[in-house]
Amino acid sequence: MDIAAALKLADDLVFVQTGKRLDYVQQAILRGTLKKRTYTQIAKEVYSSSSHVRNVGSELWKILSEGLGENITKASLKPILEKGTFYNYQSAIVENITGETVTVNNKLNICYKKAHESRESPKTPQNPQPTAKQPRIDLGDAPEILTFYDRTSQLTTLENWILASRTRLIAILGLAGSGKSAIALQLIPQIQHQFDCIIWRSLRNSPPLSALQTDLIKFCRGGAPVPALPVPALPVPALPVPALPVPALPVPALPVPALPVPALPVPAPEEEGATTGGLPLQYLRSHRCLIVLDDVQTIFSSQQLAGNYKPGYENYGTFFKQIAESCHNSCMILLSWEKPREIAALESQQKSCQTLQLNGLGESARELFTEKGFAESEKWSELIELYRGNPFWLNTAAAAIQDLFNGKISDFLSYDSLVLGDLEYLLDKHFQRLSDTEKQVMSWLANQNKAVEISKKPALLELSPSEFLKAVESLRRRLLIEKVQKGDRTLFQLQPAIAEYIKERIK
Repeated sequence: MDIAAALKLADDLVFVQTGKRLDYVQQAILRGTLKKRTYTQIAKEVYSSSSHVRNVGSELWKILSEGLGENITKASLKPILEKGTFYNYQSAIVENITGETVTVNNKLNICYKKAHESRESPKTPQNPQPTAKQPRIDLGDAPEILTFYDRTSQLTTLENWILASRTRLIAILGLAGSGKSAIALQLIPQIQHQFDCIIWRSLRNSPPLSALQTDLIKFCRGGAPVPALPVPALPVPALPVPALPVPALPVPALPVPALPVPALPVPAPEEEGATTGGLPLQYLRSHRCLIVLDDVQTIFSSQQLAGNYKPGYENYGTFFKQIAESCHNSCMILLSWEKPREIAALESQQKSCQTLQLNGLGESARELFTEKGFAESEKWSELIELYRGNPFWLNTAAAAIQDLFNGKISDFLSYDSLVLGDLEYLLDKHFQRLSDTEKQVMSWLANQNKAVEISKKPALLELSPSEFLKAVESLRRRLLIEKVQKGDRTLFQLQPAIAEYIKERIK
């Protein structure tokens, strides 16, 4: 039996058992198992961690085992296929047998009525079963993610917002390396069958809004070219020619009447190029689209307060606002280092716009050290806290520990200052975007030994109270300042790695 046939049969069996189709990860596990690949190899293909793939695989084998009455495991799948149990199952599904259940080889006992009804015409009124969509997907701009660590609660939140609450605009915010792209890529297989088309585009090169929208329209139309607006032909009236007298006289200059210029028709709000500046709402209403825009921070100006658009990019703000406020069935996800101002205003007013701030992994980051074979597990929590569980930051620290300290975390932690290594280059990108007032506030916070209140402006800062508060608010939108709640007091501080970086810069 070839792989395609095996996947089809497994999909049927899982649907009979659970009412759901195989998702992207389950398909990859079956395909990889039949090709004798390890869980680690399969995990790389689906941008996930080996432990997550192993857990999904374990649940999948359990479902198949219950359905077939055989003990299905990763090792036994292929022999059972060759034995023909899956083939017998296929025969039971395909044959038109009357009755509620079918028994095969005295082992397989399935609810045939449920399986049969799922294949009836959509016009059949009796309990129609949902069928899995096959969306058109373009992840051409998505990065390659080799490892994904546990974000179960955040994935559940995103799934609920999109599928249950029908949230139209979602911002996933986080510092560089926090895993914004990874969680979005992990989310797509879980919800892809709820959409007609899914597209991922990066704004890293700051495309004008018109270029982005033309690209999105082309994809929504299935690759067809975007039609141009019709330009009406201008009527040219005939010029009156007066009769000339017969005698040879000087020819008088003839008056040339002005040509009337008709007004061009203005497209209605639902037509091409309206309201959303090129992404017509009828596409988002007639098709359920999932649009992921990565690197959104690149359309904001550097050295200004957070959320200020580059000159010529202000129409992006109107675009995002219209996506949230207009009535349609689609969803747009923004991945960014900083929060757009429109998001800050919209999320407080309506549920059509939500923000997920992606913080560190917490104790689930211990999986990273397990995979790298680190000892001294009693030191892992301290290391996670210092780097706030940021996956990329922890991987950078782990590389330094292996290279410079022979894998000894205690030696790494014995240094008086936090070792930044390659992380310094990444933090440079954040620092270069700051305004002068933000840099002053960052320098002040970096020299505080503990979290501080901001009820009064620090005397040593040459800023007005208004400038000070605006800078703090902007740094919060950039996720560069942590808020700490102690009783009824709200305090602010920098993450240890960021504080160390700032101290190094102002020496």
